[in-house]
Amino acid sequence: MHIIGTIIIGFVVGALAKFIMPGKDPGGCIITILLGIAGSFVFGYLGKYFGIYRAGGVEGFIGAVIGAIILLVLYRVIKKK
Repeated sequence: MHIIGTIIIGFVVGALAKFIMPGKDPGGCIITILLGIAGSFVFGYLGKYFGIYRAGGVEGFIGAVIGAIILLVLYRVIKKK
């Protein structure tokens, strides 16, 4: 159930990252949502591993948004080259 919750939060995070960083993405909205899910997984587990935040906390959601934005910026840089 935890993984399904992470995917749902990742979907919301991806949509929020798209809202925060508008523009023409090389992959479109689907890639942005997938990056949100990836950001949610990666930075969610890293945050828990390093003890930055706990599961279910608001700081986890904020960390996932920041992670998705970082992944979106990296994707844009790599895709343009």
